[in-house]
Amino acid sequence: MYSKEEVKRLKEQFWTSFGQYMSAIPSADMEKVNWVNYKTGVKHLSFKMDATNKAAYVMIELTHPDDSMRELMYAQFVEYKNILHANIDEEWEWDEVYYDSAGKKTSRISVELAKVSVFKTEDWPTLISFFKPRIIALDEFWSTAKYAFDIFK
Repeated sequence: MYSKEEVKRLKEQFWTSFGQYMSAIPSADMEKVNWVNYKTGVKHLSFKMDATNKAAYVMIELTHPDDSMRELMYAQFVEYKNILHANIDEEWEWDEVYYDSAGKKTSRISVELAKVSVFKTEDWPTLISFFKPRIIALDEFWSTAKYAFDIFK
C-alpha cells in the first residue's frame, strides 16, 4: 500500500518521464505540443491519458454541463467515427453517457489497457508503448477534424 505522498510522487515521476520522452515529437501540424496536457482548443472537449494501479486509459472526454450541447458534440464525433478509427487503427469504446469518478455526467470515447500499474516502474515501458501511438493518432485525427468542432468554441 502506498501513502498519498508516494502515490503523488510516482504519478508525477511517470508523467514527467513520459512528457520528456514525448517532448521532441511535434504535432501533426508540426507545432510543439504538450502531450501530457493536450489542448484541443475546444472548451469541454479533452484528450486525456490516465494510469492507475490496475489499468491505463486514453480517452476523448466531453464534459459540457449542458446535456444537449454534449450530445451534439458526441454526435459530431459519431460522424467522424470512421476517420477516428482509421487514424487510431483500432476500435474504442463509445459511451454517450458516462459518469466519471466524481459522479459527473460526461460522454467518453476510450480504450483501456488492463493489468498494468503506474506504481510499478517495470510497467512504465508498457504504459509508454500504450500511450504514445494513441495520443499521436488522436493528434493526427484532430489535425483534420478540429475544424468541424469550431462551432463549439
